Amino acid sequence: MSANASSAGAQPVTPVVQAYCPQVVMLEQDAVYRVYAKGGQDDPTKLLYQASFGDMTRQCTANETTMTINVVAQGRIVQGPAGTPGPVTLPVTVDVVDGDNVITSRKVAFPVTMEAGGSQFMFSNADVQIPNAAGGASRFTRVRLGFDNGPAKGSAKPAAKKLKRG
Repeated sequence: MSANASSAGAQPVTPVVQAYCPQVVMLEQDAVYRVYAKGGQDDPTKLLYQASFGDMTRQCTANETTMTINVVAQGRIVQGPAGTPGPVTLPVTVDVVDGDNVITSRKVAFPVTMEAGGSQFMFSNADVQIPNAAGGASRFTRVRLGFDNGPAKGSAKPAAKKLKRG
């Protein structure tokens, strides 16, 4: 007898519906994170370290109201000429966007240990939650993973003062 065959008193088989799980993407400008010694911005001899992501994936689970996305990425951190091995905190961003609309945005201070020369790490953020719709997220929904390469603290204020004077 097949699994779909009916017998007296048997419940009908409910079809399993696979929901859409948003892809993980990375913007080019957020793919690499570099830190330089003080006063050495963009000077390769003053590079402390450089971090980047490689392969990325995700897994989704859902109930009637919420989709939970587990984002996982392989990364590498490489010591620069001015760097020393030790603990490093990487500023990782995980955004879920639907077209141009940001559904959720999260910044994660991710600790890694940089060994002499460099090392690999695994980033995981298991509780990215978005509202769930019938059939899963919209086909335009994407998870953007990257490094927060925003201006360093205090760098925006001097630029603003220069604009006011000039």
